[in-house]
Amino acid sequence: MESQIRFKRKQINGIEIFYREAGNPKNQPIILLHGFPTSSHMYRKVLQALSNNYYLIAPDYPGFGESEFPSSERFPYTFDAIAILMEAFIMSFNFKDFTLMIQDYGAPIGFRIATAHPDKVKAIINQNGNAYEEGLGDAWKGIRNLWTKNSEDNRNALLAAFSLEGLKWQYTHGTRNPENINPDSWQLDYLRLSRPGAHQVNLDLFYDYQNNVKLYPKWQEYLRKYQPAMLIVWGKNDAFFPESGAKAYTKDLKVVDYNVYDTGHFALEEDGGDIIEKIRSFMGQLE
Repeated sequence: MESQIRFKRKQINGIEIFYREAGNPKNQPIILLHGFPTSSHMYRKVLQALSNNYYLIAPDYPGFGESEFPSSERFPYTFDAIAILMEAFIMSFNFKDFTLMIQDYGAPIGFRIATAHPDKVKAIINQNGNAYEEGLGDAWKGIRNLWTKNSEDNRNALLAAFSLEGLKWQYTHGTRNPENINPDSWQLDYLRLSRPGAHQVNLDLFYDYQNNVKLYPKWQEYLRKYQPAMLIVWGKNDAFFPESGAKAYTKDLKVVDYNVYDTGHFALEEDGGDIIEKIRSFMGQLE
């Protein structure tokens, strides 16, 4: 039976957060944290397929997807600020515990929440969500230049990432067959990234990403200490987060359900069916 996905909104710390919700609130919750340049839209297959067994919530960060896009005067576009807002969003549901699914930006946001609430994070489903220096691939070169000098030249050099071709590349690079990838995804992202101020905000987040790297040792210590159950479902051809980032988790976690796919950054696009079955099996073992 096909389950209904609900499209809802909540006011959190004065900012309207849009989220997709599916499943029965009495079931075990899974919080799905999206990456760049996308939104909760990237989890549409997971929401549809797993809603009969789990309670799924996929929020959009401020400035992303359907959530409010406050000015940078009203809201500081840093990972600390986004994580504080997402933490408040998650806590508003009063869950006893929950599983986090993280991808790309979802990792630095999710690990901030996990380290603040280790007793509440039951497990982590990790699709190309990095927490190790060795997991930063060659595609970071331009952003590393920005970290060295936050100049107009270095910011302008990154603007191609927001073009239609640049966004298409993020979805199709490393895939077995680009014809498997739905172009609606990058078209939606392009529409949102074309809003006034969107380039500035996202460049600010690129610059701030260096503060995530500084927190990697803290997150690794959390993994070693608390040993959260982790499912890895990783696209190994990701130019930003190659397979070395997935392997690094096995240094700190004693048990990892480790799965690597011959695809790119958005592994759910090409291998969603298999990944969803891995999630179903993994979640079943937690119960």
